[in-house]
Amino acid sequence: MNKLHLVFGGRVRDPQGLDFVDLDAVHLVGLFPDYASALDAWRANAQRTVDDAEMKYVVVHLHRLLEPSLGDKVG
Repeated sequence: MNKLHLVFGGRVRDPQGLDFVDLDAVHLVGLFPDYASALDAWRANAQRTVDDAEMKYVVVHLHRLLEPSLGDKVG
């Protein structure tokens, strides 16, 4: 099993939180097979919007949600 990661971003109410304002406008960057490639995608998008404090991109560790009992022991 790959360690799947999801990268997405959008406008948030508070830059320190994860309350996205408009879920219809969330930018789905993509799914990535490892953290390194997800981090590269996150960094590229976060840097592109660095001047907008209300834009936030995140990396979600999908493998932890799909197989929580395995933690980071997979692969």
